Formats: sequence, structure tokens, C-alpha cells
Amino acid sequence: MTKKVLFVCLGNICRSPTAHAILRHKLNAAGLAIKVESAGTSASHSGNPPDPRSVKVAALSGYSFKGIRSRPVKSTDFSDYDLILAMDNDNLHSLKQRCPEELQHKLALFMSYHPDFNKWPEVPDPYYGGQKGFELVYQLIEDGCEHLLQRLQGNQN
Repeated sequence: MTKKVLFVCLGNICRSPTAHAILRHKLNAAGLAIKVESAGTSASHSGNPPDPRSVKVAALSGYSFKGIRSRPVKSTDFSDYDLILAMDNDNLHSLKQRCPEELQHKLALFMSYHPDFNKWPEVPDPYYGGQKGFELVYQLIEDGCEHLLQRLQGNQN
């Protein structure tokens, strides 16, 4: 049974906090008591709030980023979380290098839950792009979280 989910991207200010906010909202609406957090493989933005461009796009659909701050992945995350989802292959590779062998089964690509995984195996990093990049990332994450929610609901029965 999944009780804790951790989303991971590089800086933990765009993609993973967006997934954090969206899945947290969907879990609350579904009445599921699953904890959601997000972290980055880099500590470069530690303590910072999510990127305002991510917040703006997701807020249009009513998602709140309240209480979400960037933090780096900690070694204890590998034992503390049941499911650790990387936004792209680079971050998945970084997680695999740090994760103890016996806990590697907890690691996966977030987009593996998305129906268009073959077309979009990764959530692209929108940081250096324009508004359209943030809108694409939001849509990929929103759809992916909906399918992840369905999977998590199935695991709760």
C-alpha cells in the first residue's frame, strides 16, 4: 500500500512542486490519506518557493502551492517514501546512483503513469523556456497525476 509519494526534478521549483500540488489536491478530493512531497537532486534552490510561472499556470485550475518549498533529496527519503517518481531520465539516473540497492524498486519515471508515455517519456524542464513550456509541463503533469491517482486508488483497496 502506498502511503507516501515523492516527486523529484533537478531544482524542485518547477516540475516536481507542480506534481506535488496537483496530486496533493487530487488525493484530498478523493479522500485518500497519502502524503505527497517533492525534492530536487540539486540543492541549488533549497528553501525557495516554486517558480512563479509554474504557480501561475496551475493556479488557473485551482491548485495551491501553499507550504511547498524547494529541498534537496535526502538519503532518508529512499526509506521514508513508498514511491519516488523522477521527472526525467537524468534525475532518475541520479536517484539510482544514490539509492540503496534494496530500495531501487521504489524508483520510477513519473511519465510511466501517463497514457502518452511512448510519446512523452519525460517531463521537459521548462525553466529556460517561455510560457508555452510551463503550459505543456502543467498539462503533462495534470494528466499524469490523474492516472497516478487511479493507480493509487486501486492500491488502497
